[in-house]
Amino acid sequence: MIVIHHNPDCGTSRNALASIRATGAEPVVIEYLKTGWTRGQLLGLFAAADITPREALRTSKSPAESLGLTDPAVTDDALLDAMVADPILANRPLVCTPKGVALCRPTVNVVTLLPAPPTGPVHDAKGAQIWPAP
Repeated sequence: MIVIHHNPDCGTSRNALASIRATGAEPVVIEYLKTGWTRGQLLGLFAAADITPREALRTSKSPAESLGLTDPAVTDDALLDAMVADPILANRPLVCTPKGVALCRPTVNVVTLLPAPPTGPVHDAKGAQIWPAP
């Protein structure tokens, strides 16, 4: 089973989803801005992806800076609390497959998680082909 924590308004997330579907797989799509996160979910996803809450913090096009969350003194616990309170603060897409879990930013990160290579090229959010390497 493949699961994508997805934001349909994000080009990178849309491209990761298209890449998954290009393998013939239909993933479970979780629109995390609608469903939100639990602390446990985030801890599990970040541990499986081998990233810290700080590495998963979305700093562009989010309120992270205005909330003071980009300050290095802010703890992981405080970052997790903020991500639970406002799901936009967690970067995306997070993709889970039997091969592992990864933050698929950039989009090409999704390719290593897929059960088979996509049948067509993978593009980034700006439309540039990133897989196979042009």
